[in-house]
Parts: sequence; C-alpha cells; structure tokens
Amino acid sequence: MKHLYPTDLSKFVTNHWPQGGAELPAPAVLESLVSTCYQASLLRQETIPVVFRLIVIEPESLPTDGGPPSGLHRLEFARHLEFNALELRRLSSAAHFSRTLIGVRIDPNNGPEIWGLVHSGPRWLHAIHGGRGSAPPLPDALTISVTGPGELDVGKGREVIGHLAEGRVFEPSLNLFQSEWLQEWFASIRQERLEIHEEAKKEAAEPWAELEPDLTRVIGQHMMKRLIAGMRAFHHGGTLVVVPPEMADMFCSDNPYLSIKYGFVDSEPRARFRTLIITVMNTLAKIAGDQHSIIGWRDYQQTTNPDIIKLDEAIFEMSHLVAALSTVDGAVVLTRRFELLGFGAEIHCESTDLNFVAKALDLEGDHSVIESVHAVGTRHRSAYRICNAHKDVLSIILSQDGNVQFARWKDDNVMYWDQQAAFNFASIY
Repeated sequence: MKHLYPTDLSKFVTNHWPQGGAELPAPAVLESLVSTCYQASLLRQETIPVVFRLIVIEPESLPTDGGPPSGLHRLEFARHLEFNALELRRLSSAAHFSRTLIGVRIDPNNGPEIWGLVHSGPRWLHAIHGGRGSAPPLPDALTISVTGPGELDVGKGREVIGHLAEGRVFEPSLNLFQSEWLQEWFASIRQERLEIHEEAKKEAAEPWAELEPDLTRVIGQHMMKRLIAGMRAFHHGGTLVVVPPEMADMFCSDNPYLSIKYGFVDSEPRARFRTLIITVMNTLAKIAGDQHSIIGWRDYQQTTNPDIIKLDEAIFEMSHLVAALSTVDGAVVLTRRFELLGFGAEIHCESTDLNFVAKALDLEGDHSVIESVHAVGTRHRSAYRICNAHKDVLSIILSQDGNVQFARWKDDNVMYWDQQAAFNFASIY
C-alpha cells in the first residue's frame, strides 16, 4: 500500500534542505527511505510501538576509535541487511532510541541498505532536557526519527527540518527559549542574581573569575527545561503559573482569580531554586579563581568539580519535586525568581470574558491567528483566563500527550505559543 504522507514529507524536506554539508539522496531514494520508515512506524515489536533513529551515512565516514560519552561508536555488520520495515522493527529494540542510531547507506545499484549501528549515548538529550553534559557531534547527514505510529522527524544531523504527525507535515515547532520576549521577561531577575553574586564576590577572601554575562540566563533556561521534561515524564499534564515576585503575597492570600490549596511558608526553603542558581554562579567563579578571565556555560558543562556536580544534582532533584507537584489537580505557582509558592491552585476565572486567544506563528508573536477558547480543554482555558485576569502572568501548560504551550498577555490579547517538542521522550524512554 502506498501512503501519500511520506511523499508529502519527502517533498517538504527537499524544498527546505539547508545548503552546505551532506547532500540529499535522489528524490526517489529519499521517498523510499521515508516511506519504509513510515511503514515501520505502524508496526509493533510485541506490544511495544516501534521507535528508532537512523542516519544515512557511509560507515567509513565515522571514526573507528570513538564512542560515548564524547564520540560516536561505529559497529558495522559483517553482512549488510536489506532495508525494509520488518528489519527496522527487529532492530528497533536493540537500537534504543535515546542511545543508538541505525546506520544506513545508499548502494548505487541496490538502493538503501542497513550497514550497522551507531551508538551515541543519551547526552544529545541534555540540551532538550536541561542537562549539564555536552553531546557528541553528529554528522550533518540525513537523519530520520520514528517517534510513534505515523510520526516521523526528518533532519540534517540534529536539526529537524520536517515533522509528520496525524497525516500532516509541519515545520519544526517554535523553541521559545530562543525568543527575545522570554529573555526580556526574566531580565530583571537575572540582573538581581548578578547583583547578589557581585556582592558575594566583593566579600570573598580570594579572587574569583568573571562570569560570562549570559551564564545566569542559560542556567535558568536549562533548569526550566528540566522541570518541563520532568512534568512530561509523568504523563499527567499540568500547569505552571509564573507570577511577578512583587505579587507573591497577593497570590498567597485572598485572590479572586486563584486560590492555592497547598501553600508554602514564606522562608528560604521555598526559594531553593534561586539559591541553587546563585550558589552555582558563586562556586564556578570561586573554583576558577584567577585561572580564567571569564567562565561560562561550557565550563559548567565540563567541570568535574564535586561541588558543582552536587549542585547540578540538587537542581535536578528540585525540578523533579516541582514536576511531581504538578500531578496534583490544580496549578503549581512560582514567581519569576522560581520561588515555589504552592501547588494544587484552583483558577477561578470561568466568568472572565475571554472567548478568543491568539496563536503565535513566530517566536516573537508578531504574526498570529485568532482561535476560540472553547475548542480546548478546561486546563488550557483556565490558564488562558488567568493570563487575561493578570496581565503580568506567564502560564506553561502541558497536555497529557506531552505537548507544551506558553501563554501570556500580548498586544491586547492572550497569546499562546506551541513550544518545540519534537519527540515525546517520556514515552520513548
């Protein structure tokens, strides 16, 4: 049976393939690759959906002496295999999605064939999940990821170019962490952290290294990515309501639009997220001393200092804790400082006059389309309505299927963004 969806995806990728680096296979070969992967996605390995990643590259293009965590480990089969859906299904359990790719080459006479496995390790997920380690480089060759029945991502190396889901082809979703508005929204908090760090630096007995100006932003973003990844892993869905710090007392008391069922005492423990970030900044500057003129995110990723490793683990555990709180009915409420006000918050905005929201079509929300709020569930409607009632609030909404939205007031409307979620990693794990 010939499916039209792989044809649409192949044409889309051909039209959007970036210049430079590896070239695409011929159109007929590309369609054959995508179509076979699509067929494999509809199969099951016993009771488990078939998911896998593959890379189209000659085995000789990969080193023979590399391997995780910092490189790729090439394992070539003594006999190359036929490229078909049943073979991909069989190999999918051995080529675990998070750690291994299936190696494919194009034989000039016979077309695609499976030549072996490429073990990458799971560090490539860190950038998405907010981990500290750096991923080994991946060649900019054609890659295809099967993430569920009828769901494919085709890319160049790690860059996703086209996404197929529900019989439709999409461009990659927006990555809100690259937006200027989100960076600006937290700008005053970053400045506050830097000022606290500078005060500690002045009081230090020994010299501290300078920090890259962007370090506190990157650490904060990775912390939020960990939090979202943790929430997705529970398959429950949830809502984060992020409020200005000066509104904390109002949201913790009698608020006509939101009531926190499980509120926390106003003390240091509920501010642990911010304390951990500032401690990371201070510790990095201290351990570097005068050895470096500037220290930044790469140093944080690569250091083996036990104090930094413990702090990174502490941030991970705090993220996991907040993610678990989101499984209770109601929203988790934090301030922009990531101060944890409470959870199980009920949003009382059903009477708010909000019938339409704007869906952003680009990172900054300069272009949008209007949609009815009545087409979505209660969780999304409530999140939109708290943003309508309090114009300085940011809502982050996760569906049970792992989709993520950011919502806020912008340009006289509540606007939402679909945050990039190329793979439902929680189900793949």
